[in-house]
Amino acid sequence: MNSKVLYSVPFVMLAGMFLIQTDFVSSQSFRARDPGVREDPPNAPPSAGGPINNLTLNEGKFFVAGKADFEEVEDVADGLGPRMNLNSCGACHSQPATGGTSPAENPQFRFAKAAYQLPAVYSFIRERGPVREARFVRNPDGTPDGGVHALFTITGRTGADGCTLEQPNFDREHRSNNVIFRIPTPVFGAGLIEQIPDTAILANQAANAAQKRDLGIRGRVNYAVPGRTISGQANNNGNDGTISRFGWKAQNQTLLLFSGEAYNVEMGITSELFQVERDETPSCQFARVPNDTQDFEAKDALTGTTAIQNFANFQRFLAPPTPSPNTPGGAQSIARGRGVFESTGCALCHTPTLRTGNSTVVALRNQPANLFSDLLVHDMGDGLADGISQGQAGPREFRTSPLWGLGQRIFFLHDGRTSDLVEAIQQHRSNGSEANEVARRFNDLRESQKQDLLNFLRSL
Repeated sequence: MNSKVLYSVPFVMLAGMFLIQTDFVSSQSFRARDPGVREDPPNAPPSAGGPINNLTLNEGKFFVAGKADFEEVEDVADGLGPRMNLNSCGACHSQPATGGTSPAENPQFRFAKAAYQLPAVYSFIRERGPVREARFVRNPDGTPDGGVHALFTITGRTGADGCTLEQPNFDREHRSNNVIFRIPTPVFGAGLIEQIPDTAILANQAANAAQKRDLGIRGRVNYAVPGRTISGQANNNGNDGTISRFGWKAQNQTLLLFSGEAYNVEMGITSELFQVERDETPSCQFARVPNDTQDFEAKDALTGTTAIQNFANFQRFLAPPTPSPNTPGGAQSIARGRGVFESTGCALCHTPTLRTGNSTVVALRNQPANLFSDLLVHDMGDGLADGISQGQAGPREFRTSPLWGLGQRIFFLHDGRTSDLVEAIQQHRSNGSEANEVARRFNDLRESQKQDLLNFLRSL
């Protein structure tokens, strides 16, 4: 009997040691990872792409008309060109639904292959995304450029007979580090963002001042102020002094302006806001002479509004994404992750909620906007610097990207350089970045805490 005890005790101790050692190795080998793009549950309503609640009957019509225009594929007869980045707003803004951001399969790649005037697809336009807009940092004489250089032309397309346009050597400029990229920003919940008063943005900027100072967080608004206008940057009219909020550098103040600029720059289509073609080559001017009766009937049948008004209305009445309460990782992990998000300082820039003001649209009036952004521009350091200034936002400054809908995005950061959320967080840390201390805090977290944070972000 004693011998059994003598033999059994060491065995039990050894088994316990083995279990402890196994658990230790397991905890040491675990590394937090991006859970990946969140899918909507089967048979559940989509979490993004629908209209906001409580729209009036007419506002619902505006949303439907705007969505149809947003998704429409344009051609030369519709005013496409002379230079453009694609032929449809909806094609670029399609992940996970119309109004989102770049899909996995890049529509520009397909468009380029079909555009037979091009000898090859550019090296930076890949079949598996992301959709990209190209800007040149410098002009040939070394002066600042910063403008969008459209990737495609209407040369060789049906309806563009006699138009011959040469393109810059994008690949050569890319190799010489003179090209920076932007990917489409999601426009979910844009109407709520538009209705946040300037006073609310400024009050939030002033909040938690000591904590922000200790972490090196500053941030500033991109004002449209008198005396500092830059030709060609239409938001900076130099008169109204209001806060811009749309775009990667918060360069546009309203959705109508945001829509008109995108229509002109990305698709080359003029409008009541932008009357002149970006490329005025005489042989490439194919502006359609309208048929008053047909055009009036086509518009008046539903709303009587123009294309850019439809685009703006679609974005204005587009609901914010619906977060998941339990995916990925479960409700408890997501709740813990939100706590980590706040304790590390992420929420000091990615403000969870701002409120709208006294909007003329009842559905947008005095509503919470859970956007996770302060709508300020911050110095993101050398690592994310793009060398481009827009309005008062300098070469290293970017708007705090709203995080609602983050769980269903494929590409991250302004140029879509990564699809890994962990890498995107690490990219916030570089020489001069306001996010350095917060990123350091993230790196110092236990791996389980990091995973909770990543689960929380992918739940949004």
